[in-house]
Amino acid sequence: MNYFIFISALIALVAIIGHFTMGRKEYLKPVLNSDADIVPKKVMQSVFHYMSVFMILSTLVLFAGSHELCPMYDYVHNMIRFIAIVYAFFALAQFMIAATSGIPGGILKMFQWLFWALIAAFAIIGTL
Repeated sequence: MNYFIFISALIALVAIIGHFTMGRKEYLKPVLNSDADIVPKKVMQSVFHYMSVFMILSTLVLFAGSHELCPMYDYVHNMIRFIAIVYAFFALAQFMIAATSGIPGGILKMFQWLFWALIAAFAIIGTL
């Protein structure tokens, strides 16, 4: 078993749980219940679910790539590197937005960047 990739997958699983519980309640529902026009609301709903799909699929690949029993174990590592790069850029983008948001304590209030960074770091280490 590749423990670094497995840890990355576990963190990704925790992020999925947070996404569908806290993310839905604290972020998606307030946007959908806002006075904004219906088109931006539906676009944000779509973006939420695009992220849902990516998170679920990438987590499955991370779990598969953490076990030598996976039939495509040797080939999955390139996918894991790609997933790690995507999560690293998610982390960078969110950190920069949080840091420049003007929100007091924005880096802590917009904390998802930490999950993305940890997923990326453990996945990259696991493929070295």
